[in-house]
Amino acid sequence: AAWNGLSEPYTIYPGQSLKLYPGSASRPSGSASRPAASSTPKAATPAPAPVAAAPASSGFPWRWPADGALVGQFVSGEATKQGIDIAGSSGQQVRAAADGVVVYSGNGLVGYGELIIIKHNEQWLSAYGHNRKRLVNEGQNVKAGQPIAEMGRSGATRDMLHFEIRYNGKPVDPLLYLPKQ
Repeated sequence: AAWNGLSEPYTIYPGQSLKLYPGSASRPSGSASRPAASSTPKAATPAPAPVAAAPASSGFPWRWPADGALVGQFVSGEATKQGIDIAGSSGQQVRAAADGVVVYSGNGLVGYGELIIIKHNEQWLSAYGHNRKRLVNEGQNVKAGQPIAEMGRSGATRDMLHFEIRYNGKPVDPLLYLPKQ
């Protein structure tokens, strides 16, 4: 919570960017000595261009996190449609879409109900919302296809899974990465 400037009751919102690991430590001012001036001027290094979109491939295989009909689609820029919704029944298995480590397991994000977030590498996350019961804890390693939750309707009007994929903290359309059904 401290990394993101959150205080009690730790409310976060759909679409909000979060740090999942601490930033680099800052040095106290005045404690570092200045390097000697160089007689050879250095060429200016251009800043890297911002990534306009997620890459066509994540570099690892994604799996469908639940069986069921697609009842909600991703809409870029619309806060309540930053993923897909998969219909199902209460207690139905929700599975990890790829290998990773659980970085969040709780119900503190408004609009997601019981939520699990899995970090797959430094760029890719997946989120699983509206669960009835969470089966994994923060810090736990999970494998693709492993049961992580039971589907429910926490924070929703019907039994379903809300599933998001994020690249560098930004939501991307999961249908671009999941295998065709």
